[in-house]
Amino acid sequence: MENYIPVIVLVILILLILIILASCIKIVPQANAMVIERLGGYQGTWGVGIHFKVPFIDRVAKRVLLKEQVVDFAPQPVITKDNVTMRIDTVVFFQITDPKLFAYGVENPIMAIENLTATTLRNIIGDLELDETLTSRETINTKMRASLDVATDPWGIKVNRVELKNIIPPTAIQDAMEKQMKAERERREAILRAEGEKKSTILVAEGKKESAILDAEAEKQAAILRAEAKKEATVREAEGQAEAILKIQQANADGLRFLREAAPDAAVLQLKSLEAFAKAADGKATKIIIPSEIQGVAGLVKSITEVAAEQQ
Repeated sequence: MENYIPVIVLVILILLILIILASCIKIVPQANAMVIERLGGYQGTWGVGIHFKVPFIDRVAKRVLLKEQVVDFAPQPVITKDNVTMRIDTVVFFQITDPKLFAYGVENPIMAIENLTATTLRNIIGDLELDETLTSRETINTKMRASLDVATDPWGIKVNRVELKNIIPPTAIQDAMEKQMKAERERREAILRAEGEKKSTILVAEGKKESAILDAEAEKQAAILRAEAKKEATVREAEGQAEAILKIQQANADGLRFLREAAPDAAVLQLKSLEAFAKAADGKATKIIIPSEIQGVAGLVKSITEVAAEQQ
């Protein structure tokens, strides 16, 4: 049994040596870094890969995550330029760029960023009024990012973005804003309704105007057509009258020509004169003056009539 004791001790020593050697082998994963101290002082920063440290002399002082990190801070009370107290919560996106400065720059980096964010936000909001605060989120974000990035640079931290998550005004202000928004919506609705009615009235008036223009144009065309038809009828009537007069004149000329060719005696001429006088009187004259020549003809006719009666 005494012979086995040295063997057991040797095995234990070998195991301890292996454990110590294994603990001295460090593998740094992607997007990570390790800050190494030797005898309490900064030795170096290990990047991605396998590394070996001296046992009992070197130690890993801090493991640092190099990915972009997001911190959501609780709402902070701030006062605007017009003395309105509101609460604003922020979201900060940051990334560690120097593990050594991050490890030795500040005791609690996240708490430091939170306090720095609160003070910077109060300084910026203090120069703005309520309406400007509500409508200037992008401006506030830009100013805060620039200020925080400068302040955190000695800590090995780069602030990439700062966003105002919520702006919470007092209840009375919220009620007033809701009433204002409601009044604005009602005003826009009234304007849209009035514009719609205006456009409708204009369209109706334009329709009536176009209808009146079309009616006037149709009436004009109808009047032109009636005038042209009346003109044509007058022309045809005049042509008919001219033709009738021409035929009458032609008939009179033919009668005179026949009469001239027949060589009538004085009695026939006087008889024709009597017929013409009768036609001229036509029973419309109240007083008739008969020339002496026609009276002689009348007596002649009476004599002829009496002789004819005696012969019968």
